[in-house]
Amino acid sequence: MNGHEALARAILNATDRVYTVPGYPITEIGAQTGAEMVINEKTGLEYALGDSLSGRRAALIIKNVGVNACVDPLLQATAQGLVAGVLLVVGDDPDAVGSQTSQDTRIIGELAEIPVIEPGKDNCFRAVEAALLASEEFSRVAMLRVTPRFLDGEVTDTPVARIDGRGRLSDRSYTMHGRVTASRVLFRKMQEWSDASPLNIWGSEPAGVGPGLGPTRVVTVFPPPAKAAGYTVIHEEGLPFTSDHCRHTFLPDNEGTSSPQTLEERGYFRTFCRECPFKHVIAFMQEIGIRPVCDAGCVVLAMNPPYEIGVASYGMGSSIAVAARSTGVALTGDYAFMHSGINALMDVYEKGLPLLCVILDNRCAAMTGKQPALPLDRYIGWANPHYVPVHAKKEIQHLLETAAKPGVIVIRGTCPEGQEHEIVAYRDM
Repeated sequence: MNGHEALARAILNATDRVYTVPGYPITEIGAQTGAEMVINEKTGLEYALGDSLSGRRAALIIKNVGVNACVDPLLQATAQGLVAGVLLVVGDDPDAVGSQTSQDTRIIGELAEIPVIEPGKDNCFRAVEAALLASEEFSRVAMLRVTPRFLDGEVTDTPVARIDGRGRLSDRSYTMHGRVTASRVLFRKMQEWSDASPLNIWGSEPAGVGPGLGPTRVVTVFPPPAKAAGYTVIHEEGLPFTSDHCRHTFLPDNEGTSSPQTLEERGYFRTFCRECPFKHVIAFMQEIGIRPVCDAGCVVLAMNPPYEIGVASYGMGSSIAVAARSTGVALTGDYAFMHSGINALMDVYEKGLPLLCVILDNRCAAMTGKQPALPLDRYIGWANPHYVPVHAKKEIQHLLETAAKPGVIVIRGTCPEGQEHEIVAYRDM
């Protein structure tokens, strides 16, 4: 069987759900896995992260330039963490045969601080399972980079048993800085994983990456195994990524070695403005047990004390697609929704997914300085949203409990002038 067939079989064996945005050279893999087409790559990754929160392994199959569209949730997931493995299968096109660029996506793997594996003909099935186990061990997305040379070539590897691991969301007691520190503690362990990986084969010069020629094979290309630094010639497709990176140190000595900072250690946490008109909405969600996925912006404060109802947050416009595959409730602001959440909502409505999208509409980006936001009315009439003023508490409560899914509730209010997010001393909890 060729690489397309083998990789499709490996993905189906190792995952529970598969998404794709077709494009050269991965279109055939998406078709052979029966992958669900999505409106764009960002939405696809967010769906996969939602599956992860629900304990389902998921894969997203996209081409190289498609990775650009999902960089925000990709990077956010490294700090936020995940539960079940998420595999990002990326088809690079080094010769720009069917692409407008020859982008080498291993560089984005480095940016996101995620494990990157490049399989060859004799380890395709093992590479897919290893990538998902690495995703679970290090609580972040794992990337599998493939090229036309691998996909069109013969694969001799055979299926392997699926062994599900379990990742973890970042500890809720950590500050944002603490979350980053915790993610880098795990990143340091990724180097040990790469060094010890049985996917790599060590022999004489030259070394080859993926389907590259050579008696030595480097498969865990990021972080590259330390032993690769001893080879003078490394054959690879695209940029000399492994050749350059195997001699690098990726973290300063003080990064990823200290204990993550907690809210208690810092001594305070942030919450909504003292006179925020939307606080009663969050309080009611807390009262009736609604656990939303939170977006970026003010609504992310619903993850902090005293409410702590938010399950996770994966960046701007992410809550809708993530919640559609997990909690069923997305909490977002008008700015984040218009930024990129609206794309996901279109996909959710087209597929009839059971999602309730709650938009707190204050007509601005309050988290970053109250810059004006575009008016929702002009863009989402097709969704037949329920518009309700923030002071209509009984109507809001009724809608939260009874609104159809998919459905949208737009709660409108005005931010208090001259106020900022309240800082509360941890000892006052």
